[in-house]
Amino acid sequence: MAKGGFRGMPGGMGMGNLMAQAQKMQRDLETAQSEVKEYRITGTAGGEQVKLVLGGDHKIYNIEIAKEVIDPEDPEMLADLIMAAYNSANEELEAKSSERLNQVTGGVKMPF
Repeated sequence: MAKGGFRGMPGGMGMGNLMAQAQKMQRDLETAQSEVKEYRITGTAGGEQVKLVLGGDHKIYNIEIAKEVIDPEDPEMLADLIMAAYNSANEELEAKSSERLNQVTGGVKMPF
């Protein structure tokens, strides 16, 4: 092996430098994943008659339901509103999570 690094590596980057960069990226990624778990996203449905707070860990932390949408004769409507609020929050969570993780990975898809 030639002195000064591996052949074909940009700028004669040595293996030690490459490993240090990989370790830094791993630490940054772990930090970003921890930050994402702390996210709290609100999803709504039915003109905000159902509000749901979803965490970055995909757990529901709060649900608010207006009395007007609680109809014992139509429980399916309430179920649909809850699912819509969850899906709304989940879509926003996925977008924000991807954005944050892409800041670390530079857009490279990681296996997680």
